Amino acid sequence: MTELRISVTELKERRERALREVKEQGAGGFVLFNATSVFYLTGFAFFSTERPAALIIAGDGSTTLFVPRLEQEHAAEEAACDAIHAYPEYPGEKHPMLHLADLLREIGLGGGVAIAADAPGYGSPQGYDGPKLEEVLPGTKVILAPKLIERHRVIKSPGEVALIRESARWGNLAHALLQEYSLPGRTETEISARASLEATAAMIKTLGPSFEPRSTRGAGAHAGFRGQIGPNAALPHAITKNLRLKTGDVLVTGAGAAVWGYGSELERTMFVGEPDSKQARFFNLMLEMQETAFAAIKPGLPCAKVDEAVRAVFERHGLWAYWRHHQGHALGLLGHEGPFFDIGDQTIIQPGMVFSVEPGIYVPGLGGFRHSDTLVVTNDGIELLTYYPRDLASLICG
Repeated sequence: MTELRISVTELKERRERALREVKEQGAGGFVLFNATSVFYLTGFAFFSTERPAALIIAGDGSTTLFVPRLEQEHAAEEAACDAIHAYPEYPGEKHPMLHLADLLREIGLGGGVAIAADAPGYGSPQGYDGPKLEEVLPGTKVILAPKLIERHRVIKSPGEVALIRESARWGNLAHALLQEYSLPGRTETEISARASLEATAAMIKTLGPSFEPRSTRGAGAHAGFRGQIGPNAALPHAITKNLRLKTGDVLVTGAGAAVWGYGSELERTMFVGEPDSKQARFFNLMLEMQETAFAAIKPGLPCAKVDEAVRAVFERHGLWAYWRHHQGHALGLLGHEGPFFDIGDQTIIQPGMVFSVEPGIYVPGLGGFRHSDTLVVTNDGIELLTYYPRDLASLICG
C-alpha cells in the first residue's frame, strides 16, 4: 500500500515555490502564522491557541519553526524543517513576538531586509494580544502575502488526491453503517457514535501503521446528521440537537475521514420509511440539480457557470423560495476552501481542483434535500471520489 502521507520531497517543493514568489516581490524571506499553511509546508499539525507559532523560510531556503515550549517535542517528531526554536510561554516575561523578532535577526531577516508575511502579526481569538511584526522589527518592510499559500493549495497534487480518495473510501463505510443504524426511535447521537466508532476501528485495522489522521478536526472516520433531521433538516447548517428519529423523517447526513490532514465530503438525503409524494418530488429535483452541476464542470470555464446552470433549474421549476446557498466549494485540508461554485466567482476551473458539489432544496416544515459528493477535475471533465448510492430507492432506512 502506498504510504498515506505527503512526501518530504513534496513539502520541500512547496516551500521552494513559496520562497520564489515572495522573492519576486522583493522579500528576503517568508514568515507564516496560519496553522493550515504551516501544516501544508511542513506536515506539522498543531492546535492554534493564544501561544504564537510561525514558520520562517529564510532566503537560502532553510526553515525554522517558532513554537511555544510545550510544542517543542511535538514539532521535532512531525515537522519537516531544518530547525525548531521554542520560547517559554505566552504572555511570559518577554512577549513571544519579541522572541520572534530576535530569532529573525539571528537568521538575517529584518533591518534592511524586507520580509514577506501571511499576516501583519500573529492572531488568535483565544485570548491573544500582541504587536505586529513591523512593531517588533522597526525599520523592516513587511510585505503582506495573505493568500499566497491558499492559492497554491487550489490545485491538488496526485499525492493530495490520493489522500482525499482514501478519506472518501472510509467516509463511505461510515455512511453505510450510519444508514444501517438509522432506525425509528434511535437518537442521532447514538447512531452517529456507533457508526463512526465502528468505521474508525475498521480503518485502523485495515491500514495499520500507515494510517495517521494528522488533523486537529478529529481522528478516523465519522458520519452523522448534525441535527438535520425531520423539519430541522431545512436548516442547511443546523447543529446537533440529539433528535430521535421517527418514521417519515427526512435526513440529511454527512460523512468523511481524516487522512494525514486531508478530508472529503459525502452527504446524502435519506428517509425513515417510504417517502411521500412531496418528499420524493423534492428529492428528484435535488438530484436533477446535482446532475446539472456535474455536467457544467469543465476545465477552462469559470466556477460561476456551475452556479448559473443550477440556478436555471431553480428558475425552471419555480423553486426560489427553497434556495439557500451556492452549489459547492473546494476542499482538502479544510472543509471549506476556495474557489466556490458561486455566481460571483470567476475563478477558472482547472484539472487537479477538488470540489464538493451540493445543490440543496430547503422546505420549511418538511426538511432539506441535499447530496454532496467530492470530485476531482480532470483534463476533460470530472472524476467522482465519493461513490455512495445517490438514488432514492437506495436511501430509505428502516
